[in-house]
Amino acid sequence: MSASNVKVSDNMETKDLERLNRPASKTTSVPGTTMDAVFGEMTEDGPNYRGLGWFATSILMTKTMIGLGVLSIPAAFDVLGIIPGVICLLAIATITIWSMFVVGTFKLNHPEVYAIDDVGHKLFGATGRAIFGATFCIYWIFVSGSGKLSISIALNAISTHGTCTSVFVAVAAIVTFILTSIRTLARISWIAWVGLFSIMGAILTLTIAVGVQDRPASAPQQGAWKSDYELFKKPSFLEAVSAISAMVFAYSGTSAFFAIVAEMRDPRHYARSLTICQTIVTGTFLSIGVVVYYFCGSFVASPALGSAGALMKKVTYGLAIPGLFASTIILSHISSKYIFVRLLQGSHHLTANSFRHWATWLGCTFGATVTAYIIASAIPVFNDLVSLVGALLGTLMSFQPMGCMWLYDNWRRNNSERTAAWYFMVAWSMFVILSGTFLMIAGTYGSVVQVVNSYKLSGGSAAWSCVDNSDSV
Repeated sequence: MSASNVKVSDNMETKDLERLNRPASKTTSVPGTTMDAVFGEMTEDGPNYRGLGWFATSILMTKTMIGLGVLSIPAAFDVLGIIPGVICLLAIATITIWSMFVVGTFKLNHPEVYAIDDVGHKLFGATGRAIFGATFCIYWIFVSGSGKLSISIALNAISTHGTCTSVFVAVAAIVTFILTSIRTLARISWIAWVGLFSIMGAILTLTIAVGVQDRPASAPQQGAWKSDYELFKKPSFLEAVSAISAMVFAYSGTSAFFAIVAEMRDPRHYARSLTICQTIVTGTFLSIGVVVYYFCGSFVASPALGSAGALMKKVTYGLAIPGLFASTIILSHISSKYIFVRLLQGSHHLTANSFRHWATWLGCTFGATVTAYIIASAIPVFNDLVSLVGALLGTLMSFQPMGCMWLYDNWRRNNSERTAAWYFMVAWSMFVILSGTFLMIAGTYGSVVQVVNSYKLSGGSAAWSCVDNSDSV
């Protein structure tokens, strides 16, 4: 479907809601057979890729967003100060929430779109498909790598460095591979439920603990102590863009929503699921960012779960482990499913329980898991990895494409339809594209400098190290 075939009314929200009524699949004349624009012919003998209800979708969305990035937000506030931190967080939230809404409407305008590489093909042809597809795949594998790194930190914290850190990363990889290999999002939605309750319980416990504790774990343990939080701080340019990049990472689950809405039973409920998701996400991010930094000041840890003393560090990480595993599993599933669909799309093996189907699927999950394991072992500093991924790939997945997508579907209007609201949305879309490009370039430079400095401090010995990576958190 091209942009010229889409009639857009002056009221964007009303028209977008009307588009939610379009079915993305239909039942054929063969009983028990469904033809889907992405997955092709689905029968009762194969996996049901369209089994997600709207509430399970909201939980999957929320768990995709609340996981790894939230644990770096208090440290970002420590760089920026409380007031600039809140302003930057809300600004990023506004842009990404709009971007996520555009994902839903674009998917319904173009049911054949499965992932952001399809968007790239519509916008920029074969070159766009190649660039967006490679970026999407690399990004989610990098995020999965940061998930394995955070799991190793948690296991080190709980066990008081019970074994070599590389072993913990390997354990995270093995468990991730096993559960990632469940074939449909509907069948792993229970993992999202467990993970969401787990990470929210850990965050709530941490927030209470830092409020009642005498002082943070890394603060001087002798003498009087008072939090040194600041409303405004004066970071260098590189420090500021790195902190903002960490916030972008926290909100950068946008591109995964294509795959999630593609597996919904009824995509017209996407907006409902998104509203629930973002209400929980933004409230959680603001709460943990402000409260933890207010009580811990410059002694806040990253990941934040290590901020509340030695005992509470074990407790919070213990509560969080299922949530950290859930995030890593879901994100690994999304990247593996993307490769799987691209390899078998157009073939009956995509929806059949054939040997080729299973061999391809397990090969994808194994390959994605091993690659993420290598990333987690090679860049073992959590904050540096989060900032680098958020800057280099997170903006390109959450900002620029969505601005282009709105323009693609709405640019071709008659002069009589070009209202003030239309001009505002054109300006807004351009702002999203330009701001994302600036953050991508500046944030990547700042993050690379930080990674280089970390390697200088460790002499390069941190990669594949047995050293306790929870000591600094």
